[in-house]
Amino acid sequence: MRKRAPQKRALVVGLGIAGMSAAIGLRWAGWTPVIVERAPERRTGGYFVGLFPEGRQAAVDLGIAEHLHTRNPVREGSGNAWSLDRRGRRRPALGFLDQPGGPAAVLRGDIEAALWQSITGVEVRFATTPVAITEGAADAQVLLENTDTGARYRENFDLVVGADGMRSSVRRIVFGPHEDYLTTWNAMICAFQLKEQVPSYEARDSIIIARAKRAVWVFGLADHAPTALLTYRTRDIQEQFSGSRVERLRAVFSGMDDPVVRHVLDSLEEAPDHLFDSVHQVKMPRWSTRRVVLVGDAAWCMNLYSGMGATSSLRGGAALGAAVAEHPDDLGAALDAWEAGLRPFITKNQRTARLKQQMFVPSSRRAEAVRAVLIGLVRRVRGRQLATEAGGPQAPALSGTSR
Repeated sequence: MRKRAPQKRALVVGLGIAGMSAAIGLRWAGWTPVIVERAPERRTGGYFVGLFPEGRQAAVDLGIAEHLHTRNPVREGSGNAWSLDRRGRRRPALGFLDQPGGPAAVLRGDIEAALWQSITGVEVRFATTPVAITEGAADAQVLLENTDTGARYRENFDLVVGADGMRSSVRRIVFGPHEDYLTTWNAMICAFQLKEQVPSYEARDSIIIARAKRAVWVFGLADHAPTALLTYRTRDIQEQFSGSRVERLRAVFSGMDDPVVRHVLDSLEEAPDHLFDSVHQVKMPRWSTRRVVLVGDAAWCMNLYSGMGATSSLRGGAALGAAVAEHPDDLGAALDAWEAGLRPFITKNQRTARLKQQMFVPSSRRAEAVRAVLIGLVRRVRGRQLATEAGGPQAPALSGTSR
């Protein structure tokens, strides 16, 4: 009887969207993934995410679509988008969900919860991180550390997947310092969940205050309190991390004396968790070596302005599994095929993120005015299209429930 070849093992570093997607894809291809996560337990909750068609298709490919809870407001008297001008006047606006492709509204935690349900049986080691990675002809030897006890041990894998975020430990260990790959955008973001909607607005409304170099966004959801995004431009990134974050943001947004801004800033003080970070993209000439591959933000980080972070992470994990399955005996060919298929999509969306940044937070008063004119034109064109289509077949509305 012919001896069966041992099942290949992959170490996946990071229990986020990219990491769990890669683990599911590799398991589907016949591999045995092991996930390590620096945090002591799985994170939940998270900020607003728009999931575009490519991401929704990847969710289907990964088998998580039936577990994915979406939260698009149904716009029939509620769930409207509003922008506030400099006089505080409220006007109908185009929100994030009005983009081409009709993104589905989810929380980051919604995607991670759906992925978590689908990795049942996959070994997950919390409070564990790689310290050193040595690539060989047959495998990669990884020195792992338990962050609680400090204990270290070595283990061999056929592949190491770095899915540990924009400041990836795997990328630093194998490819070099962060400074070699992070591009600076001179901007900051703070994203968090509001306890309750801004007073005088409907529960599902979205609100946009986009001023020169600073902006406040409130994202309304169907069955959840809204989430908020504060973003601003700055030349001194390091200075932003000194002192109290809340006081820093109050200083940045001082002068925007509006009830929406006050409510969001007051809510930040009560938020149990928030994301506060500088904005970057990761640019790399290649995402893999012989036995190490980077996925998600570790490889390409398109940043929050692109709106494609979750979509690209899901697609990257699903595509990795498909490529390995198509080249079961040649890992190098699998990684080459995976990158060749994915890179055009990543490059395109990294480039368009610069334009989207102007939509999120204009760079000047002139850019602010141009933004307002462009959005007004698009709204009028869309209004005429809807009027023309009135009486024709109605497209199915996005619901705020699982699909």
